[in-house]
Amino acid sequence: MEVRFHGVRGSIAVSGSRIGGNTACVEVTSQGHRLILDAGTGLRSLGEIMMREGAPQKATLFFSHLHWDHVQGFPFFTPAYLPTSELTLYGPGANGAQALQSELAAQMQPPHFPVPLSTMRSRMDFRSALHAQPVEVGPFRVTPIDVPHPQGCLAYRVEADGHSFIYATDVEVRVEDLAPEVGRLFEGADVLCLDAQYTPDEYEGRKGIPKKGWGHSTMMDAAGVAGLVGARRLCLFHHDPAHGDDVLEDMAEQARSLFPVCEPAREGQRLVLGRAA
Repeated sequence: MEVRFHGVRGSIAVSGSRIGGNTACVEVTSQGHRLILDAGTGLRSLGEIMMREGAPQKATLFFSHLHWDHVQGFPFFTPAYLPTSELTLYGPGANGAQALQSELAAQMQPPHFPVPLSTMRSRMDFRSALHAQPVEVGPFRVTPIDVPHPQGCLAYRVEADGHSFIYATDVEVRVEDLAPEVGRLFEGADVLCLDAQYTPDEYEGRKGIPKKGWGHSTMMDAAGVAGLVGARRLCLFHHDPAHGDDVLEDMAEQARSLFPVCEPAREGQRLVLGRAA
């Protein structure tokens, strides 16, 4: 199972960052099958890679939630315009299929975008992702996990080839209030990709506006959770657009005081679970 980061930022894309400026999009592949986690601006570059591979293209997309930084890359996803492409799209929650289709259509309506969703000629199958109800996709077993975030959010545990990857963006979590069921579903991950948008000073309001209740964690909370659930490796994710590369590297260094195998998720980075690629 291989993981590749195509977008690692939160809130809004930025330029000039060696760590990465695109919003959330993570690709997971195994045995010829492709999962795409979220459709932030990083989806555009993934689409270009897929186009170079040639047609037909098939992928399964899982959306954590429908805030703009997680859907805004979809209108620029070239494979979706090809009739030879086959896309299965999971929206979060009981009405996830309908809500996802409506949101993707809405952002492509005037005055936001020049062409409608109907211009996309790929075969799209919209489905709903429900908490703790696994979805089987080829060699993958994907388990959605409800996590705390305004308007709700799903994390995903992806298992294949004897390894596990947790994608947990946009979650406000600390060791002391980690829900037991969430902890069990996070347990023992080979790689835990976890929201770490803020420093403790930013979160508490000692620097700038307090961020409590905004739906994001600090790097120290992420490190504490990684240790608690027995993760093997931690990738800090959903980088704040105000944080430059040096700030992100320093945040990771501080987090390593609690969890040594820790790094900022980097755009273009590939991980083959069980070893670094």
